[in-house]
Amino acid sequence: MLGALALTSCSHKPDLIVYGGSAAGVMAAYSAAQEGPTCRFGALTAGGLGQTDIGNKQVVKGLALQFYRRLGEHYGNLENWIFEPSAALEVFEDYLNHPRIKAIKGYHLVDACCAEGRIESVRVANGADTLTFAASWFIDCSYEGDLLAAAGVEYRVGRESNKEYGETWNGVQMLQGHQFPDGVDPFVVPGAPSSGLLWGVSDATLQPAGSGDGLVQAYNFRICLTDSLENRIPIEKPDGYDPSHYELLARLIAAQPEKTRLNDYFIWSRMPGRKTDVNNRGGFSTDMIGMNHSYPEASWEERQEIVRAHKDYTLGLLWFMGNDPRVPESIRTEISRWGLPKDEYVDTDHWSPHLYIRECRRMVGEYVATQDDCEARRVAPDGIAMAAYTMDSHNCQRIAVKKDGRWMVKNEGNVEIGGGLPYPISYRSLTPKRGQCSNLLVPVCCSASHIAYGSIRMEPVYMCLGQAAGLAVSLAHHNGLACVQDVDYRDIVRILETDPFQDGTSPDIVIDDPGLGELPGWHRWGLYNSFGRSCLFGEPGASPAVFSATIPETGTYKVYSYQHQPQPNINPRTEITLSTGQHFSFDASEVRIAGQTTSAWHPLCTVRLRKGDTFTATFSIPDTISSGPDEDIPLSDAVRESLSLKDRESSAGWTLADAVLLVKNR
Repeated sequence: MLGALALTSCSHKPDLIVYGGSAAGVMAAYSAAQEGPTCRFGALTAGGLGQTDIGNKQVVKGLALQFYRRLGEHYGNLENWIFEPSAALEVFEDYLNHPRIKAIKGYHLVDACCAEGRIESVRVANGADTLTFAASWFIDCSYEGDLLAAAGVEYRVGRESNKEYGETWNGVQMLQGHQFPDGVDPFVVPGAPSSGLLWGVSDATLQPAGSGDGLVQAYNFRICLTDSLENRIPIEKPDGYDPSHYELLARLIAAQPEKTRLNDYFIWSRMPGRKTDVNNRGGFSTDMIGMNHSYPEASWEERQEIVRAHKDYTLGLLWFMGNDPRVPESIRTEISRWGLPKDEYVDTDHWSPHLYIRECRRMVGEYVATQDDCEARRVAPDGIAMAAYTMDSHNCQRIAVKKDGRWMVKNEGNVEIGGGLPYPISYRSLTPKRGQCSNLLVPVCCSASHIAYGSIRMEPVYMCLGQAAGLAVSLAHHNGLACVQDVDYRDIVRILETDPFQDGTSPDIVIDDPGLGELPGWHRWGLYNSFGRSCLFGEPGASPAVFSATIPETGTYKVYSYQHQPQPNINPRTEITLSTGQHFSFDASEVRIAGQTTSAWHPLCTVRLRKGDTFTATFSIPDTISSGPDEDIPLSDAVRESLSLKDRESSAGWTLADAVLLVKNR
């Protein structure tokens, strides 16, 4: 049997060592252990990033989907995409409570012993205590890529030039996202360059657009706070607080007096349990821009200093926003209601131990994902997971630039460009080049250019890649293969399709709109956040759209319809009739959707179905609709153009149909 060691000392040689307690690490260890073979597991997913970056739920499958469904059970829903850190940690620890997994906490990699293109052993340390482990297979699930580097595998740090892979959004980019308005002075004494630059402003010179460099996009803490009086610990002024670190923020506030809300300076997302996931917003926020460039190649001790500096900066930022008289009173009043939660991070003074390492090393593997993959100009033929997020990079540097004869501060590096539709990630993006290392897989610091990695680097995708890596090691082990590069990706896909949770649970039955073909009176549109790649809009008088599937196994099934929050000028009502006789008519405005999505599975009913039954869900156009008394709903220009309906004067009666889901009860 294949055993996984998710870095405790054990008396036998494990078959697999998974280095890194990230979400991908948990799924890799569990996936490998199910097939027979850090300080806080789950890392960012259990460390404050409760506002899941999804892009498109179609991409979240296998154990990753099961993770969000287990969170759904915790909160009384099918799935939960927003959650408290403690809830995520509980789910991850349950995955690791496996008879073939032994977990070691608090140790970091010191070095690796390699010979003939294979890792033979790794040495890890916790203070003065060191341990050495040998294994047959290794998976590097760290955010830093330390094991791949120790193994001598090729990697990159920083941004490639656009020329290297024929891209347009890599390298230096001075765009408007999370930017300073013109005119904010960068000098200690305004207008006096001889006085020096304010804290946080680099003396670097802006390089040509698209040029490469070694800069790394900014890190931050995803902040969990609460406004519950019973659960709240007030935010205190941190030791060593230096108000000069926030002088630039004071000038930004003065430059935009119209911004008087907390959400003007933070993405302040509410989580269950009266908690938050706070993220960066605007020119000066939780991102500690430019203070992490040495992190990828730094020693363990140096990294801890960088993490500590980010924590001090962030706590100081919260104190500044709540107490400095230059901050609008409305913001100071609002932030004063929030404090650290007593029931979160109880071992680390109620503050997340995990800095958000958005990007560190990136392997240069057998296949390098690039902008072409994100925009569907190239399709990896050996996909084992999918990505769907925008090409997303936070700012890399804050510099002084001269515009119209005047010096001002600007941020550089932010990119938020929507790609195409969900796209496959190659299995070869997880494998080193042949000859470099034959027994290592890398699902987190995978092989991608800087800008493509910005689309891939989402926690649900990491979990999908972690599961695929665990399966690959299991297949290599059981099939007697010497190299991870020789694993047939189709074997991984087969398991993911037939036993996605790797526990014998029947796969979901998903009926998506492309399977219906062309339907008279219905128009397919690539709506962002549709379940798959598109959804259907039906015009008045159109024949019903029938979502149909043959039932593969007798059992009791829960039936769901994928519902969207009301689209502009589109009928919010949905009429659905099932082949079992039930009829449903409801208003999409009643659908409550939380998190980074505008759509969710809406429960319809529970039905008993037999193997071979033909199940149908029929979507019909409502007889009448109205957005108000005697007011027909006109079609928006954007939708009209997408549907090639510019010649139509109105769209009274238009409705939307997306997908149907059947989940078999266990």
